[in-house]
Amino acid sequence: MEETLVLIVGAGPAGIAIAACLAKKSISYILLERENCCASLWKKRAYDRCHLHLAKEFCSLPYKSHAPETNKYMAKDDFIKYVDDYVTFFDIRPRYFHSVESASFDEVKGKWLVEAKDILLNVTKVFVASFLVVATGENSKGYIPNIPGLNSFKGDVMHSSEYKSGYKFQDKDVLVVGCGNSGMEISYDLFNFGANTSIVIRNPVHVLTREMICVGMHLLKYFGLSLVDTLITLAGKFKYGDLSKYGIHRPNKGPFLLKATTGRSSVIDVGTVAKIQSGEIKVLPGVVSIDENKIVFENNLESHFDAIIFATGFKSTTCEWLKDYDFILKNDGFPKERFPNHWKGKNKVYCAGLSRMGLQGVSRDAIAIANDIEVVLRSIIAHEDF
Repeated sequence: MEETLVLIVGAGPAGIAIAACLAKKSISYILLERENCCASLWKKRAYDRCHLHLAKEFCSLPYKSHAPETNKYMAKDDFIKYVDDYVTFFDIRPRYFHSVESASFDEVKGKWLVEAKDILLNVTKVFVASFLVVATGENSKGYIPNIPGLNSFKGDVMHSSEYKSGYKFQDKDVLVVGCGNSGMEISYDLFNFGANTSIVIRNPVHVLTREMICVGMHLLKYFGLSLVDTLITLAGKFKYGDLSKYGIHRPNKGPFLLKATTGRSSVIDVGTVAKIQSGEIKVLPGVVSIDENKIVFENNLESHFDAIIFATGFKSTTCEWLKDYDFILKNDGFPKERFPNHWKGKNKVYCAGLSRMGLQGVSRDAIAIANDIEVVLRSIIAHEDF
């Protein structure tokens, strides 16, 4: 059994950001990570052409800006280097290969009891902490919908987190299910590698350029959300025209209101829309059923495919190991409280990276959590001195 003031679960951007903030305050912590590296989502589960969708000024972690020479919209490898430099700079030493299996609050001791499996040694270790920080993020496990007949499909089936590039799909008929940023960009990548690409678009989405989003985020510093949404939506309409005839419909809510209230991001177009407009990438409605290589769609269209890539998002697995998740989370793994009060729960448990506000939200959470832990510790010390 090992005791610590703060136990952080997850060494992604949120986990290392909290570690840095605590280190700045000389507050001791232990950081557990089940993978063999930090930021494993970026290093292991991101496709080759992946870039940050926001300008780098909105994507830095606390106390360390991006280098001036770095591209405004950072490539995956550039961001990974930034993360590795961040870990080195703040002397963050995650305990890799530690998979947390259970975390519960001991009402008698007033502390968190955490069981973690040391994967290398194949032993279970117990940690006791005054504060618990959940930093496992939104993207724990790839979600694939339960489509009738999916198990009968004879071709390749993968989640977008397994996709690297379209190289092996040249001349193949590939269906991408999901029209978020990953689905749209993977579709474009597949086309560029010579695949016959189709994409399922069911939900309304805002399609914008990354420059529009950047301008919008700057405008939000000075103007109300409603005005900014109106301006950016008009810019999108001017740029792309009416996309409904191509199967792409705009939501009723503006792009920034939609992000703030539901967490759904606008699609940052990388060239996919032009290929859809030219008919080089086909848009299809929802999938009804699958029979071997034949797929039936909602409009009764039937077509054969060699591969299906599901860009259908992720599901949190936090509630599987956080036994007392009700102190801070709903059963879907997201905070019970709305922004900006989402990060703090009962009995000294916190969550970071679940505000659905990207890396900017991660930084805000990390600073708020470290500040709160410092306030609680000072209160305890003052009470003991008294």
